[in-house]
Amino acid sequence: MDSPEPGSPTQERLLDDLRQVIENAEELLKNTDQYHGALYQAARDKLAQALASATEELARFEDMQIDRMIELTAIASRLHRDLTGEARVLRAFRREP
Repeated sequence: MDSPEPGSPTQERLLDDLRQVIENAEELLKNTDQYHGALYQAARDKLAQALASATEELARFEDMQIDRMIELTAIASRLHRDLTGEARVLRAFRREP
């Protein structure tokens, strides 16, 4: 199965959706800690486990995005022969006709 290009709008939307699901799940866990029945506890344990997996996966994707950004910056710096950070910044804001 093909995956979206890193940094694509589809991937960004999926990551934002995953962040929202994680936040909602964390809120649900906080708001249900007063229920102590076996069924509630089993459901909470399952949700906590899924939440931990989702959080790890999100961190992995974010790390991949950062690595890709660093790689692309290094490629652009070599291509444009940017020797300093200042040169990179000035090139980034240069207005080309």
